[in-house]
Amino acid sequence: MTTDYGTSLHVWDFNKRKYQYTVPLGEEGLIPLEIRFLHNPEKPVGFVGCALSSTIFKFELSEESGKWEAEKVIAVGPKAVEGWALPNMPGLITDILISMDDRFLFFSNWLHGDIRQYDITDPAAPKLVGQVFLGGSITKEGSVKVTDDKELSEQPAAAEVQGRVLHGGPQMIQLSLDGKRLYVTDSLLTPWDRQFYPNLISNGTAMVQVDVDTVKGGLTINDKFLVDFGKEPDGPVVAHEVRYPGGDCSSDIYLPNELLPNA
Repeated sequence: MTTDYGTSLHVWDFNKRKYQYTVPLGEEGLIPLEIRFLHNPEKPVGFVGCALSSTIFKFELSEESGKWEAEKVIAVGPKAVEGWALPNMPGLITDILISMDDRFLFFSNWLHGDIRQYDITDPAAPKLVGQVFLGGSITKEGSVKVTDDKELSEQPAAAEVQGRVLHGGPQMIQLSLDGKRLYVTDSLLTPWDRQFYPNLISNGTAMVQVDVDTVKGGLTINDKFLVDFGKEPDGPVVAHEVRYPGGDCSSDIYLPNELLPNA
């Protein structure tokens, strides 16, 4: 499968506009998609979500070699299933982000249907501290039967907000600057939506809010917030990216006190 999908990170010198070298991720790094760096500019550390292998790699600038090096730090195991396209269903990590204080890493499993929160105080050893299901392909109400699951004792229930069923799986995520509100949409690509979540096309997507415990960790669906894109005048439509006008955790950076003027 490594010949069919990308398995590498490529390092470029933007000043010189020249390719430098490749960081191989191997067979456990299939389809590396989203890359997120720590917000602290003094820490040359980042993470990349590998969609098909459902893994997270940490990459860091080595003091010894002066090059970026990567290692796998999180793996979401596949689930053995019946009634699906393949006998084993990957989580399919499609988006990741890091809180502004660089304490938590979040990512979405579009097929399994859950969002996870990890404490990355030690970037080399992330700890799972929060998880919530927002639809997905393994709900007990669906047609897929899970026959072997190393994580869950039973299939999760379908997710609803204000009586509105979430027809897809959690996909794009965005976190408020204070780290307390995580907004989630459920469309990946229309051809994939149509294949894996046909009801998403006919009913439209939704944007929901997940409340984040920033002290101990933990994720909870906020039943007071719902944007139903199935009710758009020209809808139903499918929503994707989420951005804040005042800045968000995917684009902002912070300066530690020692780098601030007159600190």
